[in-house]
Amino acid sequence: NVMAVAAARAFPVYPIGTKGQPWGTAERDQWRSLQTKKRSYVTDVVNELQSIFSKDAALAAVAEITPYGHLDYTNLGLSTYDLFAVKSKDFSKDRRTVVVTGGVHGYETSGVHGALLFIREKFVQYAPKVNLIVLPCITPWAYETINRWNPEAVDPNRSFDPAAPKCQEAGFAMKFVLETGAAGGDFLVHTDLHETTDTDNSEFCPAKFARDGTDPEPWSEIPDGFYVVADSSRPMQMGFYEAQIAAVRKVTHIAPADENGCLIGDKIIGDGIVPYPCIDLHLCASFTPSPYVTTTEVYPDSPKTNADECNRAQVACVEACIDYALAH
Repeated sequence: NVMAVAAARAFPVYPIGTKGQPWGTAERDQWRSLQTKKRSYVTDVVNELQSIFSKDAALAAVAEITPYGHLDYTNLGLSTYDLFAVKSKDFSKDRRTVVVTGGVHGYETSGVHGALLFIREKFVQYAPKVNLIVLPCITPWAYETINRWNPEAVDPNRSFDPAAPKCQEAGFAMKFVLETGAAGGDFLVHTDLHETTDTDNSEFCPAKFARDGTDPEPWSEIPDGFYVVADSSRPMQMGFYEAQIAAVRKVTHIAPADENGCLIGDKIIGDGIVPYPCIDLHLCASFTPSPYVTTTEVYPDSPKTNADECNRAQVACVEACIDYALAH
């Protein structure tokens, strides 16, 4: 039985590359050739944004859809993608600025659809209180192919270094947010919307070890429920994170720590709260000077939840972030 448990907790061997050797161009090309389009960014995001605005005059009065970049992957035999944000029309120095990002990891569906739901249902409510910038789908190719990486096998959520962006997706997003935000008051909140899925262990972690030519890291069970990643590289705002957990608990269940008091291999510092050095890791939530930043993690594969609940958990967390920051 002990052997069976150990085997069950071993990462599968990824079928691309040579053990101990980082991927070169041939391996990246092989990996990319195996990825197929499974859904449409234009249909699900671009057209949906247009539809939301066409049906909501109140939203159109306070917000605008703004192009902020053009991804051209035709050199890889792929498509081009126009990137869009939704921002406050009236950016004022008298209001602090709030950033919401989704789709940094394109396969994390509720990150994208949670951002769209926030635009549809909550943007108008918060527009008089803060300047808003929402980027619903930062990595469109990964959204379409249900992938963690961009087409160059780069993880966008390790690429948000303002001094040297490690991928186009991160570069366009940072440039737009920082330049747009400069027209408003100080940055206040950045909430980056993510998921932790079963495929993290079955597909994406094994692919990472193969790509980097490294030995597998210790196995961590996928947490069953919602949790947040706190930025340990900033002054810790425990009340801020606790407010998010309290708000989301009304919508969906919170992930319990494992037998070692950990989530995804790291010790929790509160119920559903795990710290990461976000600036050092160049995570998306790290690149603005906002004093309040968080990365959400929804578990969509749980039998206790569904897609709509996952989207609404994301929205509840964004609301909690803004409400807490404005009150403090």
